[in-house]
Amino acid sequence: MVNKEQPEVLVDQAKDIVINAIGATMDLYGINRSVGNLYGTMLFEESMTLDEMRQQLQMSKPSMSAGVKRLQEYDIVKQKFTRGSRKQHFIAEKNFFNFFSNFFPHKWNREIEINRDGVYEAVALLDKLINDEQVDATTKTEAETIKQQLIDTLPYYEWLANLSDAIESGEIFEYFPIPEQKEIK
Repeated sequence: MVNKEQPEVLVDQAKDIVINAIGATMDLYGINRSVGNLYGTMLFEESMTLDEMRQQLQMSKPSMSAGVKRLQEYDIVKQKFTRGSRKQHFIAEKNFFNFFSNFFPHKWNREIEINRDGVYEAVALLDKLINDEQVDATTKTEAETIKQQLIDTLPYYEWLANLSDAIESGEIFEYFPIPEQKEIK
């Protein structure tokens, strides 16, 4: 038999399990666990103010503000106008397919930019060595080998950029359709 308070406690426990899982998952992808917990908490609310977030998560208002800004960078939290309220209200993206389409391409595009720029910069340095008549043959051979290794990475970044574009545009769902919603029994 379930007492009157137990159902509410069980609902909160269920939410906490999911919030913890989201926090742990976002931590895997380089987002601070507390920011992940913030997103998970917001997921269960229609909208929240910074004060409401601070109260639920027991974090400072500046930390909440920084966390919300970080989530806004990924376009997975948006500011929401609330008539009659002078406080800012925020709403979390609740559709995980939209979350995926916003979050991962953002991270991948940054990876592409950082690594591709690094390859081009390193290749330019290696070309100087390769073209310098005063550099010995062994060093030139090593530089040519490393240069080719770096050039061989560029198709990966092109592929990742194409994947990122396909996700952002929604084209990916033509090849991998969103499954029908199923009920857990």
